[in-house]
Amino acid sequence: MKRIEAIALAAEAAEAQNALLVCNIGYPSRELFSVKDRPENFYMLGSMGLASSIGLGLALARPERKVMVLDGDGSVLMNLGTLATIAHHAPENYLLVILDNCCYGSTGSQPTCTHLGTDLFALAKAAGVENVKRVDKVEDLPGAFPDFGVVIIKVEPGNADVPIIELSPEKIIERFRKSARPAEIS
Repeated sequence: MKRIEAIALAAEAAEAQNALLVCNIGYPSRELFSVKDRPENFYMLGSMGLASSIGLGLALARPERKVMVLDGDGSVLMNLGTLATIAHHAPENYLLVILDNCCYGSTGSQPTCTHLGTDLFALAKAAGVENVKRVDKVEDLPGAFPDFGVVIIKVEPGNADVPIIELSPEKIIERFRKSARPAEIS
């Protein structure tokens, strides 16, 4: 399955749950922007490897709000400690979706360690994450987004032909901040 297909279904699930959605840098953010832009989406424009940690902090700060993170295998491999931290806190409002294309898609498709056999499902389990799923087939994707935990989705290498995000970093954070505030502050 193509990454943009998985992103589109994840975005639908996030919208249906009124979840805040944090997306990994580069093409994944561009693909999300092209299929389902909404103020509740936080498009990472830098800080590779930190989408999962930013989303976790947001979930802990806003326990009444669902938080979904779209991250890549390369980014998670850069910050493996996040899996142990997710397991330790185990927030029931946090879902990490790892889109595993076995490469660093935004920088030239150099192979990641998942291409060489590193198993993110096994790593998440070994870190102590209790609710871990793996999805390899597109037909299994629609029901693949549980309320919390980690989901690893195997996607094909390659980037969709999508435009650059037309929002400034200031505009992204301003509209996300407004949508993430508790109702009494909005």
